[in-house]
Amino acid sequence: MRDSVRHFVAEFIGTFALVFVGGAAIMIAKDTNSPAGLIGIALAHGLILAVMVSALMRISGHFNPAVTLGFLATRRIDTSMAGVYILGQLIGGIVGAYALKMTFPFTLFEVTRGGGQAIALQVTGGQAFVLEAIATFFLAIVIFGTAVDPKAPKLGGLAIGFVVAADILAIGPLTGASMNPARSFGPAVASGIFEAQLIYWIAPITGAVLASLIYEHLFLPREVEPVTHGTLRPAATKRDRSLDDH
Repeated sequence: MRDSVRHFVAEFIGTFALVFVGGAAIMIAKDTNSPAGLIGIALAHGLILAVMVSALMRISGHFNPAVTLGFLATRRIDTSMAGVYILGQLIGGIVGAYALKMTFPFTLFEVTRGGGQAIALQVTGGQAFVLEAIATFFLAIVIFGTAVDPKAPKLGGLAIGFVVAADILAIGPLTGASMNPARSFGPAVASGIFEAQLIYWIAPITGAVLASLIYEHLFLPREVEPVTHGTLRPAATKRDRSLDDH
């Protein structure tokens, strides 16, 4: 029970921070009309994710239902704990969006859909789906390559923040670069605008699960033993475990 509470609170805090800081950056960019707006939005998302993952990865560190479902597909988290993670993420995202609604001018909140994402007029639903799936695929590959693989470089959340920032720079003007159902769902609840939510749920989950399965079965050492706690720490190999026993 205590473990479930710890994981829930960690996921809540991380997702709250992502939605609040990311949404605030979108509102500020809209208010100032700065030509550096997209860069600021990308940096805000990338930096807050990097520091929150680094701070909380010992406990959890997903902050994204798509990532959690990728871990579930590869048996790195069990079903009940995945539910705890996702509940914390969704509630954290909703509370983060309502915090924006209470602290920012309502006109800014309204025009930016609560600091959420929107699909550009020239982009079709199919194109948006593929873009979001690809961006989340890259995110999940980086997570597995830097935080799950036992041979992963000790980068903490830095590489994860970088790939999120890069994805936003690449596709942000087209889809908002959500890559995260909780990041989109929170502002949708707070603003009452649920347009394209199916895309922002199904596309990231598709990309994350596909990337997780590919890395798990093609790139990870075969002796790696799946774990069920879901934390973003390199999994121990059987050899590591045998050394620990002596």
